[in-house]
Amino acid sequence: MARIIAGVASSHVPAIGAAIDNKQTEEPYWKRVFSGFERSKEWMREVKPDVAIVVYNDHASTFSVEIVPTFALGCAPEFPPADEGWGPRPVPVVQGHPELASHIAQSVILDEFDLTICNKMEVDHGLTVPMNLLFGSPQEWPCPVIPLAVNVVLYPPPTGHRCFMLGRAIRKAIESYPDDLRVVVFGTGGMSHQISGPRAGLINSKFDKAFLDNLTKDPARLTRIPHLEYMREAGAEGIEMVMWLIMRGALDDKVDEVYRFYTVPASNTAVGHIILENRRRAVAKRAPPSKAKRASPSKGKSNTQRAKTKQAAASQRQDRLRSGRPQGD
Repeated sequence: MARIIAGVASSHVPAIGAAIDNKQTEEPYWKRVFSGFERSKEWMREVKPDVAIVVYNDHASTFSVEIVPTFALGCAPEFPPADEGWGPRPVPVVQGHPELASHIAQSVILDEFDLTICNKMEVDHGLTVPMNLLFGSPQEWPCPVIPLAVNVVLYPPPTGHRCFMLGRAIRKAIESYPDDLRVVVFGTGGMSHQISGPRAGLINSKFDKAFLDNLTKDPARLTRIPHLEYMREAGAEGIEMVMWLIMRGALDDKVDEVYRFYTVPASNTAVGHIILENRRRAVAKRAPPSKAKRASPSKGKSNTQRAKTKQAAASQRQDRLRSGRPQGD
Protein backbone atom coordinates (compact mmCIF):
# COMPACT_ATOMS: atom_id res chain seq x y z
CA MET A 1 0.00 0.00 0.00
CA ALA A 2 1.23 3.50 -0.80
CA ARG A 3 1.48 5.97 2.07
CA ILE A 4 2.33 9.60 2.72
CA ILE A 5 5.34 9.85 4.99
CA ALA A 6 5.85 13.62 5.19
CA GLY A 7 4.87 17.06 3.99
CA VAL A 8 7.09 19.95 2.96
CA ALA A 9 6.10 23.58 2.53
CA SER A 10 8.28 26.17 0.81
CA SER A 11 8.08 29.54 -0.86
CA HIS A 12 8.69 29.49 -4.60
CA VAL A 13 10.16 32.94 -5.24
CA PRO A 14 11.20 33.19 -8.93
CA ALA A 15 14.31 35.20 -8.01
CA ILE A 16 15.54 32.18 -6.04
CA GLY A 17 15.49 30.20 -9.28
CA ALA A 18 17.36 32.97 -11.06
CA ALA A 19 20.01 32.99 -8.31
CA ILE A 20 20.50 29.24 -8.76
CA ASP A 21 20.63 29.46 -12.55
CA ASN A 22 23.09 32.37 -12.48
CA LYS A 23 25.30 30.75 -9.82
CA GLN A 24 24.70 33.49 -7.26
CA THR A 25 23.86 31.24 -4.30
CA GLU A 26 27.08 32.13 -2.44
CA GLU A 27 26.59 35.87 -2.72
CA PRO A 28 25.88 37.41 0.73
CA TYR A 29 22.30 38.39 -0.09
CA TRP A 30 21.38 34.90 -1.27
CA LYS A 31 23.57 32.75 0.97
CA ARG A 32 21.30 33.62 3.90
CA VAL A 33 18.38 32.08 2.00
CA PHE A 34 20.08 28.97 0.65
CA SER A 35 21.83 28.09 3.91
CA GLY A 36 18.40 27.63 5.45
CA PHE A 37 17.71 24.69 3.14
CA GLU A 38 20.91 22.71 3.70
CA ARG A 39 19.40 20.61 6.48
CA SER A 40 16.31 20.10 4.34
CA LYS A 41 18.36 18.61 1.52
CA GLU A 42 20.06 16.33 4.03
CA TRP A 43 16.64 15.22 5.29
CA MET A 44 15.43 14.57 1.74
CA ARG A 45 18.52 12.46 0.99
CA GLU A 46 17.73 10.34 4.04
CA VAL A 47 14.01 10.01 3.33
CA LYS A 48 14.35 9.18 -0.39
CA PRO A 49 10.66 9.35 -1.38
CA ASP A 50 9.42 7.20 -4.23
CA VAL A 51 7.06 9.94 -5.46
CA ALA A 52 6.54 13.65 -4.75
CA ILE A 53 3.21 15.43 -5.17
CA VAL A 54 3.93 19.13 -5.68
CA VAL A 55 1.07 21.58 -5.08
CA TYR A 56 1.83 24.88 -6.79
CA ASN A 57 0.24 27.62 -8.86
CA ASP A 58 0.85 28.20 -12.53
CA HIS A 59 2.04 31.70 -13.50
CA ALA A 60 0.41 31.99 -16.96
CA SER A 61 2.70 29.28 -18.34
CA THR A 62 0.27 26.43 -18.98
CA PHE A 63 -2.95 28.29 -18.19
CA SER A 64 -4.13 31.82 -18.94
CA VAL A 65 -7.15 34.02 -18.32
CA GLU A 66 -8.86 31.99 -21.04
CA ILE A 67 -8.79 28.76 -19.01
CA VAL A 68 -8.52 28.90 -15.23
CA PRO A 69 -9.02 25.53 -13.53
CA THR A 70 -9.36 25.62 -9.77
CA PHE A 71 -7.47 22.33 -9.36
CA ALA A 72 -5.50 20.73 -12.22
CA LEU A 73 -3.73 17.39 -11.80
CA GLY A 74 -0.80 16.46 -14.03
CA CYS A 75 -1.23 12.90 -15.33
CA ALA A 76 1.36 13.06 -18.11
CA PRO A 77 4.53 10.93 -18.34
CA GLU A 78 6.67 14.06 -18.18
CA PHE A 79 6.47 17.82 -17.65
CA PRO A 80 8.99 20.07 -19.44
CA PRO A 81 10.12 23.33 -17.82
CA ALA A 82 8.12 26.27 -19.18
CA ASP A 83 9.49 29.29 -21.00
CA GLU A 84 8.54 32.15 -18.69
CA GLY A 85 9.80 34.86 -21.03
CA TRP A 86 13.56 34.30 -21.00
CA GLY A 87 13.72 30.65 -22.02
CA PRO A 88 13.05 27.54 -19.94
CA ARG A 89 15.02 27.18 -16.73
CA PRO A 90 18.06 24.87 -17.06
CA VAL A 91 16.53 22.18 -14.87
CA PRO A 92 15.73 18.53 -15.68
CA VAL A 93 12.45 17.58 -17.28
CA VAL A 94 10.09 16.48 -14.52
CA GLN A 95 9.18 12.81 -14.85
CA GLY A 96 5.59 12.02 -13.91
CA HIS A 97 3.88 8.99 -12.42
CA PRO A 98 0.81 8.53 -14.68
CA GLU A 99 -0.40 5.39 -12.91
CA LEU A 100 -0.58 6.94 -9.44
CA ALA A 101 -1.82 10.27 -10.83
CA SER A 102 -4.68 8.54 -12.68
CA HIS A 103 -5.56 6.60 -9.53
CA ILE A 104 -5.65 9.85 -7.53
CA ALA A 105 -7.80 11.51 -10.19
CA GLN A 106 -10.35 8.68 -10.16
CA SER A 107 -10.51 8.45 -6.36
CA VAL A 108 -10.68 12.21 -5.75
CA ILE A 109 -13.27 12.88 -8.45
CA LEU A 110 -15.46 10.05 -7.16
CA ASP A 111 -15.02 11.70 -3.76
CA GLU A 112 -16.74 14.73 -5.33
CA PHE A 113 -13.72 16.97 -5.97
CA ASP A 114 -13.81 18.22 -9.55
CA LEU A 115 -10.27 18.06 -10.89
CA THR A 116 -9.06 19.13 -14.32
CA ILE A 117 -6.93 16.30 -15.72
CA CYS A 118 -3.88 17.46 -17.68
CA ASN A 119 -2.25 14.91 -19.98
CA LYS A 120 0.13 17.58 -21.28
CA MET A 121 1.47 20.55 -19.35
CA GLU A 122 4.62 22.54 -18.72
CA VAL A 123 5.73 23.52 -15.23
CA ASP A 124 7.19 26.84 -14.16
CA HIS A 125 9.15 28.22 -11.22
CA GLY A 126 6.21 27.54 -8.92
CA LEU A 127 7.17 23.87 -9.06
CA THR A 128 10.85 23.84 -10.02
CA VAL A 129 12.14 26.29 -7.40
CA PRO A 130 10.94 24.21 -4.41
CA MET A 131 12.36 21.13 -6.16
CA ASN A 132 15.76 22.83 -6.32
CA LEU A 133 15.57 23.91 -2.68
CA LEU A 134 14.85 20.36 -1.46
CA PHE A 135 16.69 18.22 -4.04
CA GLY A 136 19.50 20.56 -5.13
CA SER A 137 20.49 20.75 -8.80
CA PRO A 138 20.84 17.15 -10.01
CA GLN A 139 21.17 16.00 -13.61
CA GLU A 140 17.84 14.21 -13.14
CA TRP A 141 15.22 14.65 -10.43
CA PRO A 142 15.57 11.72 -8.00
CA CYS A 143 11.90 10.70 -8.02
CA PRO A 144 8.76 11.02 -10.18
CA VAL A 145 6.56 14.04 -9.53
CA ILE A 146 2.80 14.58 -9.76
CA PRO A 147 2.02 18.30 -10.21
CA LEU A 148 -1.19 19.73 -8.75
CA ALA A 149 -1.83 23.28 -9.96
CA VAL A 150 -4.17 25.47 -7.90
CA ASN A 151 -5.74 28.74 -8.99
CA VAL A 152 -4.63 31.48 -6.60
CA VAL A 153 -4.24 34.10 -9.34
CA LEU A 154 -7.78 35.03 -10.38
CA TYR A 155 -10.73 35.47 -8.07
CA PRO A 156 -12.25 33.34 -6.66
CA PRO A 157 -9.50 31.02 -5.43
CA PRO A 158 -10.49 27.97 -3.35
CA THR A 159 -10.94 28.43 0.38
CA GLY A 160 -8.44 27.11 2.87
CA HIS A 161 -11.00 24.61 4.09
CA ARG A 162 -11.61 23.30 0.57
CA CYS A 163 -7.86 22.90 0.08
CA PHE A 164 -7.47 21.09 3.38
CA MET A 165 -10.28 18.68 2.52
CA LEU A 166 -8.74 18.05 -0.91
CA GLY A 167 -5.59 17.03 0.93
CA ARG A 168 -7.68 14.58 2.95
CA ALA A 169 -9.11 13.12 -0.27
CA ILE A 170 -5.61 12.80 -1.76
CA ARG A 171 -4.45 10.91 1.32
CA LYS A 172 -7.39 8.52 0.99
CA ALA A 173 -6.54 7.98 -2.68
CA ILE A 174 -2.88 7.28 -2.00
CA GLU A 175 -3.63 4.85 0.80
CA SER A 176 -5.84 2.84 -1.55
CA TYR A 177 -3.07 2.51 -4.16
CA PRO A 178 -1.74 -1.07 -4.07
CA ASP A 179 1.96 -0.49 -4.76
CA ASP A 180 4.40 0.06 -1.91
CA LEU A 181 5.26 3.74 -2.46
CA ARG A 182 6.51 6.35 0.01
CA VAL A 183 5.10 9.76 -0.90
CA VAL A 184 6.08 13.28 0.13
CA VAL A 185 3.61 16.12 -0.49
CA PHE A 186 4.85 19.65 -1.19
CA GLY A 187 2.82 22.78 -0.50
CA THR A 188 4.37 25.82 -2.17
CA GLY A 189 3.99 29.58 -2.49
CA GLY A 190 3.89 32.46 -0.03
CA MET A 191 4.62 33.58 2.48
CA SER A 192 3.43 37.18 2.94
CA HIS A 193 4.09 39.40 -0.05
CA GLN A 194 2.46 41.86 -2.41
CA ILE A 195 4.02 42.64 -5.76
CA SER A 196 1.93 45.61 -6.94
CA GLY A 197 -0.28 48.46 -5.78
CA PRO A 198 0.12 50.90 -2.89
CA ARG A 199 1.14 48.11 -0.50
CA ALA A 200 3.77 46.59 -2.79
CA GLY A 201 6.58 45.12 -0.69
CA LEU A 202 4.33 44.27 2.28
CA ILE A 203 5.71 41.56 4.57
CA ASN A 204 4.03 40.50 7.82
CA SER A 205 6.37 38.27 9.81
CA LYS A 206 3.97 38.01 12.74
CA PHE A 207 1.24 36.54 10.54
CA ASP A 208 3.70 34.23 8.79
CA LYS A 209 5.16 32.79 11.99
CA ALA A 210 1.72 32.25 13.49
CA PHE A 211 0.74 30.42 10.31
CA LEU A 212 3.77 28.14 10.65
CA ASP A 213 2.95 27.47 14.30
CA ASN A 214 -0.64 26.51 13.52
CA LEU A 215 0.32 24.44 10.52
CA THR A 216 1.87 22.04 13.00
CA LYS A 217 -0.39 22.41 16.02
CA ASP A 218 -3.81 23.68 14.91
CA PRO A 219 -4.39 23.46 11.15
CA ALA A 220 -8.18 23.64 11.71
CA ARG A 221 -7.71 27.29 12.74
CA LEU A 222 -5.98 28.02 9.44
CA THR A 223 -8.84 26.51 7.45
CA ARG A 224 -11.11 29.26 8.81
CA ILE A 225 -9.02 32.19 7.52
CA PRO A 226 -11.11 34.00 4.86
CA HIS A 227 -9.69 35.35 1.62
CA LEU A 228 -9.91 38.96 2.80
CA GLU A 229 -7.83 38.23 5.89
CA TYR A 230 -5.06 36.72 3.76
CA MET A 231 -5.07 39.86 1.59
CA ARG A 232 -5.20 42.27 4.52
CA GLU A 233 -2.57 40.54 6.66
CA ALA A 234 -0.30 38.83 4.11
CA GLY A 235 -0.72 40.88 0.94
CA ALA A 236 -2.52 40.09 -2.30
CA GLU A 237 -0.19 37.20 -3.09
CA GLY A 238 -0.36 35.83 0.45
CA ILE A 239 -3.40 33.83 -0.65
CA GLU A 240 -0.89 31.33 -2.05
CA MET A 241 -0.63 29.89 1.46
CA VAL A 242 -3.93 28.04 0.99
CA MET A 243 -1.84 25.60 -1.07
CA TRP A 244 0.07 24.67 2.07
CA LEU A 245 -3.23 23.44 3.51
CA ILE A 246 -3.54 20.78 0.80
CA MET A 247 -0.22 19.41 2.01
CA ARG A 248 -1.33 19.61 5.65
CA GLY A 249 -4.67 17.97 4.92
CA ALA A 250 -2.85 15.06 3.33
CA LEU A 251 -0.96 14.37 6.57
CA ASP A 252 -2.14 12.74 9.77
CA ASP A 253 -3.76 14.87 12.47
CA LYS A 254 -0.69 14.50 14.69
CA VAL A 255 2.65 15.27 13.07
CA ASP A 256 6.21 15.92 14.15
CA GLU A 257 7.78 19.21 13.10
CA VAL A 258 11.24 18.22 11.94
CA TYR A 259 12.56 21.55 10.76
CA ARG A 260 11.54 25.15 10.15
CA PHE A 261 13.17 28.11 8.43
CA TYR A 262 11.99 31.68 7.95
CA THR A 263 13.81 34.70 6.58
CA VAL A 264 13.06 38.05 4.92
CA PRO A 265 13.38 39.28 2.36
CA ALA A 266 14.06 37.29 -0.78
CA SER A 267 13.30 39.68 -3.58
CA ASN A 268 10.04 41.14 -2.17
CA THR A 269 8.82 38.02 -0.40
CA ALA A 270 9.01 36.41 3.04
CA VAL A 271 10.55 32.96 2.63
CA GLY A 272 8.99 30.28 4.80
CA HIS A 273 9.75 26.58 4.96
CA ILE A 274 8.68 23.68 7.17
CA ILE A 275 9.02 19.88 7.21
CA LEU A 276 6.35 17.79 8.92
CA GLU A 277 6.51 14.03 9.32
CA ASN A 278 3.70 11.62 9.99
CA ARG A 279 4.50 9.87 13.24
CA ARG A 280 4.22 6.47 11.59
CA ARG A 281 7.03 7.32 9.16
CA ALA A 282 9.67 5.38 11.09
CA VAL A 283 8.79 2.14 9.30
CA ALA A 284 11.06 0.11 7.04
CA LYS A 285 10.83 1.26 3.42
CA ARG A 286 9.82 -2.12 2.07
CA ALA A 287 7.49 -4.81 3.36
CA PRO A 288 8.68 -6.68 6.50
CA PRO A 289 9.67 -10.33 6.33
CA SER A 290 7.04 -13.05 6.61
CA LYS A 291 5.45 -13.88 9.96
CA ALA A 292 7.38 -17.13 10.23
CA LYS A 293 10.70 -15.34 9.96
CA ARG A 294 9.69 -12.61 12.36
CA ALA A 295 8.57 -15.11 14.98
CA SER A 296 11.81 -17.07 14.99
CA PRO A 297 13.62 -16.48 18.33
CA SER A 298 16.93 -17.40 16.73
CA LYS A 299 16.89 -14.35 14.48
CA GLY A 300 17.89 -11.81 17.11
CA LYS A 301 15.75 -8.91 18.34
CA SER A 302 11.99 -9.21 18.86
CA ASN A 303 9.48 -7.15 16.89
CA THR A 304 9.06 -4.82 19.87
CA GLN A 305 12.81 -4.33 20.21
CA ARG A 306 13.16 -3.62 16.50
CA ALA A 307 10.31 -1.10 16.59
CA LYS A 308 11.91 0.68 19.56
CA THR A 309 15.25 0.80 17.74
CA LYS A 310 13.62 2.34 14.65
CA GLN A 311 11.71 4.88 16.74
CA ALA A 312 14.88 5.88 18.57
CA ALA A 313 16.75 6.31 15.28
CA ALA A 314 13.97 8.49 13.89
CA SER A 315 13.92 10.59 17.07
CA GLN A 316 17.69 11.09 16.93
CA ARG A 317 17.46 12.20 13.30
CA GLN A 318 14.74 14.72 14.13
CA ASP A 319 16.71 16.04 17.14
CA ARG A 320 19.80 16.44 14.96
CA LEU A 321 17.89 18.46 12.40
CA ARG A 322 16.10 20.57 15.00
CA SER A 323 19.27 21.39 16.91
CA GLY A 324 20.42 24.04 14.46
CA ARG A 325 17.03 25.32 13.40
CA PRO A 326 17.70 28.81 11.99
CA GLN A 327 14.92 31.40 12.24
CA GLY A 328 16.25 34.47 10.45
CA ASP A 329 14.23 37.67 10.03
